[in-house]
Amino acid sequence: MAVFNLKVNAKSYKIDVDETTPLLWVLRDTLGLMGTKFGCGIGQCGACTIHFNGVAIRSCLLPISAIGENEIKTIEGLSENNSHPLQKAWKEVDVPQCGYCQSGQIMTAASFLNQNNKPSTEEIRNAMHGNICRCAAYNRIEDAVAKAAEEMN
Repeated sequence: MAVFNLKVNAKSYKIDVDETTPLLWVLRDTLGLMGTKFGCGIGQCGACTIHFNGVAIRSCLLPISAIGENEIKTIEGLSENNSHPLQKAWKEVDVPQCGYCQSGQIMTAASFLNQNNKPSTEEIRNAMHGNICRCAAYNRIEDAVAKAAEEMN
């Protein structure tokens, strides 16, 4: 076991875990942040997507020992009251069915929109292609990302 100092959602934490523990399990099991989901465990589905210094990454693949001083943001840190344009668009477009992949979808979209706030449909589709939705709500996801982009402008 080792002690790590983490900055997650603008809060500081001191935790004692095995250095090989994936960030996903630290977030869920140690910090109680349940919004980040376990999907596949091999970085292929996107359910565990978080922001690492603003970049969308798969938390199931990142060992806690690789975090260092870097800033982590989970879906809980995107907004305090679900007021982020993506969260509002998700509701307005009625995206979720089972909802399992949605936090990863939103975190991927948020990172993308921070880099490209006037995306085309094709750019949205390309940015989101790595996130799997078991319910196949892809058209509504694209619509919600486009709606959020419009609101952000």
